[in-house]
Amino acid sequence: MNTASALRIAVTGATGNVGTSLVGALAEDPRVGSVLGMARRVPDWSPPKTEWAAVDLAAEDALGDHLHGVDAVVHLAWRFQPTRNPALTWRTNVLGSLHLFRSVLAAGVPTLVHASSVAAYSPGPKDHAVDESWPTHGWPEAAYCREKAYLERVLDAVEQQRPETRIVRMRPAFLFKEQSASQQRRLFAGRFVPGPLARPERLPLLPDIPGLRVQALHTDDAAEAYRLALHSDARGAFNIAAQPPLDAETLAELFDARLVRMPSQAARSTLAAAWGLHLVPASPQLFDAVLRLPLMDCGRARDRLGWRPRHTAIETVEELLHGLRHGAGGPTSPLAGSKVG
Repeated sequence: MNTASALRIAVTGATGNVGTSLVGALAEDPRVGSVLGMARRVPDWSPPKTEWAAVDLAAEDALGDHLHGVDAVVHLAWRFQPTRNPALTWRTNVLGSLHLFRSVLAAGVPTLVHASSVAAYSPGPKDHAVDESWPTHGWPEAAYCREKAYLERVLDAVEQQRPETRIVRMRPAFLFKEQSASQQRRLFAGRFVPGPLARPERLPLLPDIPGLRVQALHTDDAAEAYRLALHSDARGAFNIAAQPPLDAETLAELFDARLVRMPSQAARSTLAAAWGLHLVPASPQLFDAVLRLPLMDCGRARDRLGWRPRHTAIETVEELLHGLRHGAGGPTSPLAGSKVG
């Protein structure tokens, strides 16, 4: 990486949840000279030091000369929908990532920082945290997990064949911020779930589902981990998540709600019925995966990057709920706000 002068950083998926936080952080970083934001749709948003390029990674020659002279690429681009057409998401997420990796190597970019996920991990424990050595084979029935795990295997091969390229893999927990609330409602809950449902008085009861214990992270804190990785010589994988883990008891306190025990199979059947009726976009297979995600130990990010989240997981969820209640959005098309009735 070029340490003698200000860095030129390229970011794919720059208009999304993590992308907007990272572009904003890099725009304020005095060690960054310029940011190339790449997205399918160029936004009107104009942060300092940032230029935009319309890039669809699914097209094999989409990158052209964009990566020449770049010191590092942060690969955030990902297509979550349509979950009912896994061939389409595979084309964008997996084949598009392969196009990008080849372009990074052809252009001689010194550093690639790739957005992996907790979803890349094989099923693991809920009563203690695992480090980055835990297997990354995903949950095979969920397309999102399959795609993230497949790219882990691709990067294993790239690291062996091209050791001169520094590769960093970020494995974040679920990422939330207020500005992404409307986007995440559209992606995972669907248009039939009203934003005002996030008000405590609207949810007097919450289901207590066995195995539903996950981690969350504020998107701005994730962006800071990416920024720190760009300025380090670190390689390999990094778990990033905030404390405490989120379970039914924690959420019940947030909503001042009473817990009702619900078997996981009953919850899955309800979701599967809603999925079959096209009432929700999140598949029952993704629900299965969530119940099996391990808790992550983030000690390596703390020790190697000096990273510590500024927001707790509870503060992060509170911010998301506030955004859902008010239809919050951001300055780009993916983060467009939603009307709340």
